[in-house]
Amino acid sequence: MAAINPEVALRRSRLAIAHRRHDAVAVVDAQRDLAAANIAAFVERTVAAAPPLTAEQRDRLALLLRPTASSGDAA
Repeated sequence: MAAINPEVALRRSRLAIAHRRHDAVAVVDAQRDLAAANIAAFVERTVAAAPPLTAEQRDRLALLLRPTASSGDAA
């Protein structure tokens, strides 16, 4: 079993605190932060296990993380 990423553990803890305080805004923020931490941890594990990527492959994957006009997020 893989060790828990400390950033993921921290974000999970902050989400639990927000739930206990019944702070809806903090819950939404904490859910978003936890999702980002989980994605980052997954990407880090995947990149560490993969053979080196070409510049074109890295660029294509980076495009997946860039916001689009329809994403609703300006930055």
